[in-house]
Amino acid sequence: MKRLISLVVIATLFIVPTSTAAAKKPAVKPLKLLTSIGNPDEFSGLVTTGKTVVIFGNKGDKSFARAIDTTGKELWNLALDQASPSVATAATVDNTGTIWIAGSTSLSRATPAPSPTATPLNPDKVVSVPDIFTADLDAFSLWSINPTTQALAQYTLQLDAPILISAIAADSSGLSAVGSSGTIINADLLGHISKAVTMGSTATTFEQVIKNVDGTLTAIGSSTETLGGKKLVGKVDGVIIKISKANKIISLVRSSAAKAQRSWTSATSSLLLGGYVVTGSKTESAVTKFSAKFLPTWTYRFAATGTVFTAGSTYALIQSTGAISQLAGWSPKSPQGLLISFDSKGVINGGYSAPNEQIQLLGLYASKDLGILCITSSADTVSIFTLN
Repeated sequence: MKRLISLVVIATLFIVPTSTAAAKKPAVKPLKLLTSIGNPDEFSGLVTTGKTVVIFGNKGDKSFARAIDTTGKELWNLALDQASPSVATAATVDNTGTIWIAGSTSLSRATPAPSPTATPLNPDKVVSVPDIFTADLDAFSLWSINPTTQALAQYTLQLDAPILISAIAADSSGLSAVGSSGTIINADLLGHISKAVTMGSTATTFEQVIKNVDGTLTAIGSSTETLGGKKLVGKVDGVIIKISKANKIISLVRSSAAKAQRSWTSATSSLLLGGYVVTGSKTESAVTKFSAKFLPTWTYRFAATGTVFTAGSTYALIQSTGAISQLAGWSPKSPQGLLISFDSKGVINGGYSAPNEQIQLLGLYASKDLGILCITSSADTVSIFTLN
């Protein structure tokens, strides 16, 4: 009996409880192609409404929006600005389903050229001053599209100088767009646009904006100037700024790497941020989950080209250039698109790869009806991938 008890005790010493056993590394799975959607040179982005995908972009100096279904069949196609040069660079969908596209246009109109064979009568020798036409895209433009009727409306605001709009967000109170030169532009859902405000100067660029439930904004991007009393730390600092309803800085967090170039380029409402870090000749993609007080709860730096997009609180899309120890066998020989999934504590629990010919990442979207959408491009085609 003593011998039997001893054997049982010894055996239990070699049993590893399931809860403490080493977790098996997830294997990387291939992404699934949903459809191809057009020319990379014309693509700016997309939004979804139900199971419809609305693509917006630019052909030459004209902007457009078009809708497709999940098979790639075109449902409608609209020219956004018939009268002037324009660019469409950001979009969102409000809680009524209305599609809002933001960008830039020119409010100047060309004066028709006189007929070369006609000599107008001018007995008083009056010298007329022609209207000045400029192709500068120095006006903010906002387009709304009804997804059912495709009714199109355009609203504009003349600016002092051209800016590039990077992102726009909507809630029940209105719209907020951000872009270059630290610019923030607000509008209501009727298209009434408020005067543009700036945080800093041309040395600050906002890449993404979040409308918070308390009416404040969170803007993220990069800066090389003093903001909110906080000076430049690195060569370029990534910045996260909370802005009041009165357009004043409430709080500001700068990156702290002294010799680095950093920028936050993507963010979600759950404060999952992505951006690039360049230190000397080393380039990485950073993914960080922040708390509501802008304190990091977990963070990663991946060997990558720097391009990174985030979605929800659990997904990041990077152009990976090196091994990731948490993924089984992942060690790309050339830059390759990789969607990484995390659990609520930031543990990597999945990886999904894009085909090798997908050389550029263009976006990552979380759709209620279509799931996760990864937007990539080959040399000549933009494609949408989903999870297998």
